[in-house]
Amino acid sequence: MGTGQMSRAYTPKVVTANALAEGDVVYLTSDDRWTRDHAEAELIEDEAHAQLRLLKAEHQKNVVVGAYLADAKAGPKGPEPIHFREVFRTRGPSNYAHGKQEARHV
Repeated sequence: MGTGQMSRAYTPKVVTANALAEGDVVYLTSDDRWTRDHAEAELIEDEAHAQLRLLKAEHQKNVVVGAYLADAKAGPKGPEPIHFREVFRTRGPSNYAHGKQEARHV
């Protein structure tokens, strides 16, 4: 292609944050719930819609903190994280047996 600007496809996103009460990583679902399961998150494929969803999350200060948009991709069971940091966050704390880590070993 020439030197003109190429339009890049928008990388899908999920809205993620930390639950205020217990600090767990949570994801916003399409029906406005917070889930600890990344696969239940709403996969947002439109930049304007992603910004609106992030605003909604940021206004729920009594429920979550640190909301941001994380890159994701469609997977067979739902959205999947792309970056290592996000893959790591889906696993929960790893330094002690509790929450998600403990549940995985059952």
